[in-house]
Amino acid sequence: MRKHYDMIAIGAGSGGLSAVERASEYGKKCAIIEMKTIGGTCVNVGCVPKKVMWYAANTAATINNASGFGFEIGSVDFSWEKLKQGRDNYIKGITTWYDGYLESLGIDYIKGFASLADNKSVSVNDQIITADHIVLSPGSTPFVPSIEGSEFGITSDGFFALTELPKKVAIVGGGFIAVELAGVLNALGSDITLIIRSGNLLNGFDAMVVDTLTKEYQKQGIAIITNTDISKLDSNGDIHCNNKTLEGFDEVIWAMGRSPMTNNIGLEAVGIEVNNKGFIQTDKYQQTNIAGVYALGDATGRAALTPVAIAAGRRLSDRLFNGMSDRHLNYDNIPSVVFSHPPIGAVGLNEKEAREKFKDIKIYQSSFTPMADALLEHQTQTALKLICTGDEEKVIGCHIIGEGADEILQGFAVAIKMGVTKSQLDDTVAIHPTSAEELVTLR
Repeated sequence: MRKHYDMIAIGAGSGGLSAVERASEYGKKCAIIEMKTIGGTCVNVGCVPKKVMWYAANTAATINNASGFGFEIGSVDFSWEKLKQGRDNYIKGITTWYDGYLESLGIDYIKGFASLADNKSVSVNDQIITADHIVLSPGSTPFVPSIEGSEFGITSDGFFALTELPKKVAIVGGGFIAVELAGVLNALGSDITLIIRSGNLLNGFDAMVVDTLTKEYQKQGIAIITNTDISKLDSNGDIHCNNKTLEGFDEVIWAMGRSPMTNNIGLEAVGIEVNNKGFIQTDKYQQTNIAGVYALGDATGRAALTPVAIAAGRRLSDRLFNGMSDRHLNYDNIPSVVFSHPPIGAVGLNEKEAREKFKDIKIYQSSFTPMADALLEHQTQTALKLICTGDEEKVIGCHIIGEGADEILQGFAVAIKMGVTKSQLDDTVAIHPTSAEELVTLR
């Protein structure tokens, strides 16, 4: 007899895990299938190891800036090998923990490649298992361009496999992955060149934070080459682009976005709709066009952020198994952070989007040297912007770049989600001296 479940998730990343975890809390029998390592991109080659590296880079910056506060440290040895070993051991601890955790919840964890047999059946390890509900959460993989010599470059996955710090690195791309890797490697001692197809970094982010970060990175010695298409990569690290050659890179990192891992998982056989880039199409309830089959996370192409996948997965199980008939994730006002140097936080509309959507817009913004840098030779800039609309000046966008932006944004994201107005922020007593206080004292 075929084994039957209430829910099967294909892909044990943030979305799939959250869906079956929540379903198991409601007493449902679940299985989750993963062909790689449990935890998905975030745990293994994304958010978690990236943040470890970001902390390491911050430590390097702190050491370099110590003289501003009277500490004469001198030369300091740095071991990439020790950092990598510590980071990998930390990740291994998380992935090992999952085995016992899923078992304690009564969730069957199946290692293997899964594909849909029909809307109620999954093929894995030469067996068919069935479920009332199937969740597709296969995740995504780094995009590699179809150019001559592309195999001589690495992706963000390859970055985490590096066994030593490369001296000279070209990072191809201008999105948050490219920006984050550039900041980390630069702070740890690499010579960095960012090569961007478009005219600027971080398309979709507010112009204020983009301009500020561009200037900060250039001050830090990061070369930024815009409006450039690469035609060929040589095995020796020479890059051919725009009728010229950029020579002698130890590593070239492709950071040009990610593609959904939807090939060969049975979408065509079942008739599940995807867009022209292969992303699975769903309605607001994460429902595909096929009854009983749902999709979450990066493979849907909507807000590819770990907390988004988690929230969508939990809400899906709330709706399916706990009688919450209209439970779904609202994709408006989702906060996001770029762990650049300095970090960026954003929630709501950027100024360009706001002006296109509303006639009545008022902008409040400020730019200053944060107190943390006041005594330093190499100072960074903090910039903040509130975007408001209507007679009540409802806040529809908040954008921050600078020391602590990643932590500051979370609380303000709650307020904006609840519909905070500028006068309500004005009525909030500031915490002094902080950078965050600027958001409740802007004029």
